[in-house]
Amino acid sequence: MSEEDSTMTTTTEPVRRGVSPTALPTRLRDLVARRIPWRSLEAPFYTDPDVFALDIEAIFGRSWIFAAAEAEIPEPGDYVTITLGRYSLIVVRDDDEQVRAFHNVCRHRGARLLMEDRGSVGNIVCAYHSWTYGVDGSLRFAESQSADFDASCYGLRHVHVRTVAGLVFLCLAQETPEDFDEVAGIVEDYVGPHDLTHAKVAAQIDLVERCNWKLTMENNRECYHCAGHPELNCSIFPVYGYTPENLPPRLQGDAERLRTATAEAIRTYDALGLPYAAREELDTRTTGYRIEREALDGAGESITVDGAAAVRRLLAGFPTAKLGRLGLHLQPNSWFHFMADHAVAFTALPISPDRTLVRSTWLVHADAVEGEDYDVESLTHVWKATNLQDAGFVERAQLGVSSPAYLPGPYSSTEYQVEAFVNWYIGRLATLPAFSEQVDGLQPAVHGDLTW
Repeated sequence: MSEEDSTMTTTTEPVRRGVSPTALPTRLRDLVARRIPWRSLEAPFYTDPDVFALDIEAIFGRSWIFAAAEAEIPEPGDYVTITLGRYSLIVVRDDDEQVRAFHNVCRHRGARLLMEDRGSVGNIVCAYHSWTYGVDGSLRFAESQSADFDASCYGLRHVHVRTVAGLVFLCLAQETPEDFDEVAGIVEDYVGPHDLTHAKVAAQIDLVERCNWKLTMENNRECYHCAGHPELNCSIFPVYGYTPENLPPRLQGDAERLRTATAEAIRTYDALGLPYAAREELDTRTTGYRIEREALDGAGESITVDGAAAVRRLLAGFPTAKLGRLGLHLQPNSWFHFMADHAVAFTALPISPDRTLVRSTWLVHADAVEGEDYDVESLTHVWKATNLQDAGFVERAQLGVSSPAYLPGPYSSTEYQVEAFVNWYIGRLATLPAFSEQVDGLQPAVHGDLTW
């Protein structure tokens, strides 16, 4: 048996007794099949343990998942661990400075290898019986084995890993989505100029939201609730998702400032050769995404309380801080903001049907000096406040969908990205063999003209 045969993962294993992507209970197939477009999902999607188990296998197990920034593992032996439902994964930089990923499971009797969220190792040593693995995943030591023991058959089980513009993505599936190369090329074109491969982590904050992961993502995909984010509204125009036709009178002034700021920003982007046009395929491909460079309010430089840059040492040696923000959404669980002075990466990691870990990571130039070039509190203030506000909103949502009185309600036209996320999610479930004869291809959401 080759090492490749012995280490590659598969997504066909049952995740709970009676629940697997290839043989689903009728109630789950019916739940997916009867979803009504432009309405929120039925309660079991947010509360049922079997749906949660299916999400881990069929969504997180078959998609490219943002796991970490390369800056989190700058040196050989540096690692982070990621938890996705029952899976624990290791992301490590090997001795050749390549990023690798493995299941966090000893090949002897299955003990968990690394218990910490992050750290640095020379080798990966199991604390149970001392089986020892290199950071390339190869088994280097296993005491008292038989004469015919072949260590090459017992390396760590590999997980597909890709780095894109300084961001690390994992895929648990044996066969990865075929469209990722194309999406990765688009992301590289837009994000590459920020040179995150020469960045460092200035701060990272984990927040457990008391809700299903889909409620976290739905909340992220709309600004219908943004009146509840006063700190964020200092720099981000609160017209996200609106069109000139459905813009309420209270936001007319914001829209006019955005038009003026956009015209100025485009002149700067053109002069620097930075791509900025919106590109969006949220629910029309396997690797759904949206990316756009756009103006910021206030000083127009960063997501801070006044819109001014929070870091004196700019990323990539940009000649100006006034580059607005580059926003990126990736299905199923991540979103990003890239500015001239720093970047923020967010990932939503499902813990249980009603708990989600939201990890926020702030990246700055590798040579920026804390206390001289930036202050961590000023850098993180807006998103710390916004994340806590969002945690309150989604907890309310979880409590509501858990009530017997809950019925799916209609999305506003401003929530088109929520519809696109849910449509993508249902569409991915519908591609499972268990649905092949029951759910036809779903239609993408109809999006409005977002030109201001």
